[in-house]
Amino acid sequence: MNAIRKYSGFNKLIDMLDNVQRKMNHPAWFFTPYVTLFVVFIIIPVIIAAGLSFTYFNTIETPEFVGLSNYIELLTRDEVFMQNVLPNTIRFAFIVGPIGYFLSFILAWMLAQIPHRPRTILAIVLYSPSMTAGIAMTVVWTVLFSGDATGYLNAWMMNFGLITEPVQFLTSPDFLMNIMIVVSLWSSMGVGFLAMLAGILNVDRTLYEAAVMDGMKNRWQEIFYITIPSMKPQMLFGAVMAVVATFQVGAIGVQLSGSNPTPQYAGQLMVNHIEDFGFIRFLMGYASAVSVILLIMIYGISKVTWGLLGERD
Repeated sequence: MNAIRKYSGFNKLIDMLDNVQRKMNHPAWFFTPYVTLFVVFIIIPVIIAAGLSFTYFNTIETPEFVGLSNYIELLTRDEVFMQNVLPNTIRFAFIVGPIGYFLSFILAWMLAQIPHRPRTILAIVLYSPSMTAGIAMTVVWTVLFSGDATGYLNAWMMNFGLITEPVQFLTSPDFLMNIMIVVSLWSSMGVGFLAMLAGILNVDRTLYEAAVMDGMKNRWQEIFYITIPSMKPQMLFGAVMAVVATFQVGAIGVQLSGSNPTPQYAGQLMVNHIEDFGFIRFLMGYASAVSVILLIMIYGISKVTWGLLGERD
């Protein structure tokens, strides 16, 4: 009798282990690493930042709850934010974002028309600035726009008699933002560009043949009626990446001008404002409020982008 009871208990243990194993083999477990990383590095920091935005926190003392004071200060009393930072950010994002997105698609489409080997080489050439932008700004752009006579642009203009003394390109409010836009466009061929290139290359070629048989007359009709509708997921991904990247850019102005805040706040973006208050003035509560506003702006623009390019069904 005892042997039977032991055998019965052993079978129950085996059944329980089998049930656990079946649950562990569920496909949902494959999402566990991604969900864990997303929660730890995205959700929790966002919640903490939102909580700190309602406090006065100088990184040393315990955070002190101040309610909406940071938001009231930001939106009604912070003249630098309302007169410089916010307009600069909107101008920068709405110029670099759409133009960079358009250039990504056009260059990807042009590369798709050439053979594989030169296409691969040119794709690497166009993509590499997005990976080495920080180094390139130090080595290339600051030398090109240097404010002394050894700067390439100043030297060239002085040799041709266009100017008589060097122009302070990187510290002048008249030039800094335009230079930031040029540098950002130069380094805007990132993962969105690669996604578009992959989308164009994977369009079914028989669709083009059928369209020609139906009366398609030129390449513009091919792009608008075949290519773009066939790669909407890649177009959406590229648009979202462009929105996020342009709103989160902040290092360009600081690296070019060499200071934060930038000269006369000419190149000051929201990310620079966050770094200024958070890591220079150590007003983490106020910096968190700015970051929450930036997050809301990115979310709103992303929803608009999704509405324009997302699937209707």
